[in-house]
Formats: sequence, C-alpha cells, structure tokens
Amino acid sequence: MRGLPLAAWAYVCGVVALAAGLIATSSFAELDWGKLAVLALLFLVCDSAPARLNVERARVSLSFAASLASVVLLGPVGAALLGLVAVVTGQRIFAPVKRIFNGAQFALSGFIAGTVFDLLGGARFHPGQTRWVESVIGPFLGALVTFVLVNLALTAGVLLLSRQAAPRELLREGQLAVGCLGYGMVGLLIAGLWPRVGPFAAVLVLLPLFIARWAMDQAYAQQQAHAATLAALCQAVETKDFYTRGHSERVSRGSVMIAQEIGMRADRVEAIRYAGMLHDVGKLGVPTKVLQKNGPMTEEEFAAIQLHPMRGLEIVREIGFLDEALAGIMHHHEKMNGRGYPMGLAGDEIPEFARVISVADAFDSMTSTRSYRAARSIEAAVAELRRGMGDHFDPEMVEAFLRALDRDGWEPPEPVVLPDDDVVETTQQDHDDPSAPLRVTGDGVRHQ
Repeated sequence: MRGLPLAAWAYVCGVVALAAGLIATSSFAELDWGKLAVLALLFLVCDSAPARLNVERARVSLSFAASLASVVLLGPVGAALLGLVAVVTGQRIFAPVKRIFNGAQFALSGFIAGTVFDLLGGARFHPGQTRWVESVIGPFLGALVTFVLVNLALTAGVLLLSRQAAPRELLREGQLAVGCLGYGMVGLLIAGLWPRVGPFAAVLVLLPLFIARWAMDQAYAQQQAHAATLAALCQAVETKDFYTRGHSERVSRGSVMIAQEIGMRADRVEAIRYAGMLHDVGKLGVPTKVLQKNGPMTEEEFAAIQLHPMRGLEIVREIGFLDEALAGIMHHHEKMNGRGYPMGLAGDEIPEFARVISVADAFDSMTSTRSYRAARSIEAAVAELRRGMGDHFDPEMVEAFLRALDRDGWEPPEPVVLPDDDVVETTQQDHDDPSAPLRVTGDGVRHQ
C-alpha cells in the first residue's frame, strides 16, 4: 500500500471511518457473543488459506462462508463485527494498512448484507425451527448477492484509485465473483445446521470448504501447466528465427485486445489468447533453411510456407483445451478477398478467431525489427492496416484494434541485438508483413 495516490488514501480512510462509525453507533444488547466467537474463529481459519483463481493476482477467501452465516445468525451488527477479524488475518503478506482496509470493507459488506436480509423478511433461527428454508432462502440469496457486490465494489475502488487495475480488467474478473458466491452459499449450510448441532456446524463445513479450495488449487495448477506447455511450444518456434522472439506473446496480446473490444465472452477471450500464442506453431514443420532464406523462394519453398498453418493444426489438434483456438491457428493467413492460404477462404467463411489474429499478427510484424529493415512506426503500421481493410483484413477487426490501440497503447519490442556468436543467416522476407511481398521464382512476386 506504499506510494498510494492521495485519492486512494482518502478513499481508504473514508471506508475505514464509515465502518468504524457504523459499529460505534450500533447496539450490542441482543448480540450472541458465543456464536460470534465461533464464527470469528472459523473466519480466521478460512481467511488464512485463500483459494487461487485463474485470474492474475486474484484470490478468493473461504471466509465468505463465515460472513454469510453471520448475516443470518447474528444480524447486521454481528456480521459487521465479524468482518473486523480480517484485520488479524493469517495472511501475513498483507501490510497493516491493507488489513485495516480489508477489515473495514468486510464489516461494511456484512452490515449492508445483514440489513438487506432483514428488509427481505429473513427470519432468525431458533432451536426446533422447521421451516427455516422457506423463511430464509430468498432473503439469504439477496443478502449473498449484496455482500459480494459491496465487497467487490469497495475493493475495486481502491484498485482503480491506486492505479493497480484498469476498469476493463476488473470487469473481466467474473471468476472472482463466482468464487465468492460459491463460498458464500456455504454460509447457508452453516446457518441451517446450527439449530441442530450448534457450534459444531462450523467444524462440519471445514472439510467441504477445504475440499473446494483443493479443487480450485488443482484447477489453478492445471492452468499453469497449460501456460507452461504453450510457452515451451512458442519458444521452440522462435528458436528458428532470432528476430521473431516475443512475436507470439505480442500477437496473443493484440488478439485479446481485439476480442475484448468486440465483446467476446471471457472463455472465448481465453481461447483466443491461446490461439495467438500458437498461431505460428506450424513453423516447427517448415525447414529452417526455408524460414531463414534471404533470397527468392522456389515454388516448393513457398508451398512449405503456405502449409505451416495446417502443420500447426496437426501439432496441437490433440490439445483438448484449445477448442475454438484451432480454427484461428489454421486460418490466420486467409484474406477477406479469398487470396490467402491455406484454403483460400473469403469474407465470413474465415473463422472469427482467424480474422482477429490476422490483424494482430500483421501489426506486430510491421512494428518489429527484422533483419532486412527497422521496425515501422505505429502510424505507418496503422496506415497499412487501413489500406488492407476489406481486401486483406476484416474492417470490423481493424477498427476494434485501432480503438483498443488508442485507449491502451502498444509497446513495440526493443530493437533486436544479435548475440556475438550468432552465425545463422536470417531471412530477408517475412510472410506476416502485408507491406513486404514474398519473392517467389517462376511466377514473379507473391504476396503473403
């Protein structure tokens, strides 16, 4: 939390002051301190072991279960007091200021959710109560949604004001909300068991909670394994040409920019991220001497280049999690006018993923240094994309990329410096560059 902008500090202080004011002006006369102590212990245990999500820097605390149980069992004031336990969380990586803010925002979330629960007619539990589901389930769901929305909104505020995240990044993190809702539902289980087994209800839910955490950790580990596999494939491709280092990662980033701009679902955005990373994996099946040839190509060599998208499909088609990404890999060199390869598709025949990747691929190629030329300026590359609209590129994808480019910018790669021991010839051509035609002997000039 060091180095926070003044606006972020003011926001943090405001949230803390509001939480402190609510608690200070509340009455504790009817509060069941025994229940609060048990739920506080459960909160502390759960908050000390958050589950990782497949979203950068995102964690979801199992303590949502205790918080939502307190909304039902203790009411707004009890839920607010329970939220303060976040100040003494077992996550020692948190700085004191961050812990205080977390305690305040959990307290506010609990108080507001508890108020919503009461307004919706939520009943309190009593021993022997038989109709708790009918009287509580609806108000609980309202309180659950309220708790999650308030919690995420308060957290988003400090992230935005401290410039640790952009609005579009926060909107994409739907997984976090789903995780919070899922753990929050366990709170209903705790509340439902409490009239029959008392404090032991908190112990009973620990096993399913930590099984859920284990499952989410396994999903996270699997995602990391996927990323490592893709990175290894990309590295293998880029060893064939020193000048293409980082190209796959940048095409992936550009493709995601377009996908988000045109409103793709989160799962499709993730798929196109993979497609961008692996779009050139088929080069592994092209002889290195062809990729690095610095003179005109023969018809056979040009055919090998044209087949690299199909080679890519052959290499990765058995990787199950790629799904729609396979179409992007296969067809990213098709053109809107039907003169691309490998199948000569035209217009809407070209899969959407391929039309997205084509734009990002060409732009990065033009703004990257090659052995035969310096990197073109962003302005020159944009002008080339505009010239190719409708003929080479899908106009919708170009316009989407240019809007994202204006908003988010683009960091071109640093000029390539060959190592002193590099003795490999580098190509004088680039099949990804729409402004530089491939030279093929026999039939004159060929464009990629």
